Amino acid sequence: MAKSFASRTYRDDAVVLRTHKLGEADRILVLLTREHGQVRAVAKGVRRTSSKFGARLEPFMVAELLLSHGRNLDIVTQAQTKGAYGHGIAADYARYTAAAAIAETAERLTDIDGESAKAHYQLVIGAFAALSRGLHAPELILDSYLLRALATAGWAPSFTDCARCGAPGPHTAFSAPLGGAVCPVCRPPGSASPSPETMTLLAALLTGDWATADESGPQPRHESAGLVAGYLQWHLERVLRSLQHVERV
Repeated sequence: MAKSFASRTYRDDAVVLRTHKLGEADRILVLLTREHGQVRAVAKGVRRTSSKFGARLEPFMVAELLLSHGRNLDIVTQAQTKGAYGHGIAADYARYTAAAAIAETAERLTDIDGESAKAHYQLVIGAFAALSRGLHAPELILDSYLLRALATAGWAPSFTDCARCGAPGPHTAFSAPLGGAVCPVCRPPGSASPSPETMTLLAALLTGDWATADESGPQPRHESAGLVAGYLQWHLERVLRSLQHVERV
């Protein structure tokens, strides 16, 4: 007996991470939903000028969706805007590239870790909202998101005590493979030696201490960006293509 339409549908809030063209008028969406994790769905006819909800399903937009289960991809049947962040982000190159890196990271992390998808959803929404409103420098919002997302995935870095033995810090070395700050005894060859100001900034970005982060200078921001990128690459075991386009101070 065929399933009824009601039994095949579900409603959820979702943020659009990425889109692909499909045919002449359709689009495949990579969504991060509040309750169902990462979902790939088809939005039919959204590329037509007559589409009623095409603009609601652009990257970085947040919408309440009604979806129906499909054989390979789900189908979006209704969309109501909840967070119109795409316009404010797309209007500024620095915001756009930071958002693209956030979206790529979220897609990767929720593809391999579905259990914490709800927490990742909240992180992405917060980052896109902050970017859209210009609350902080885009590169700071990006690095804060990356650190928090990695922590949510179970890879929380330490920026004070030794990540290996727990010796009280602060310490003057950083090792991505060992999990962050390391003491002189645990420090492996080739470890980075960031400035104290950089370690302070990294800790502020991880905890959301925006007063400290906003007051940071160009050198700590540049150094922290490299450490965050290296830490991310180590744990994801891949390079994020979108990071190379991010503007840095």
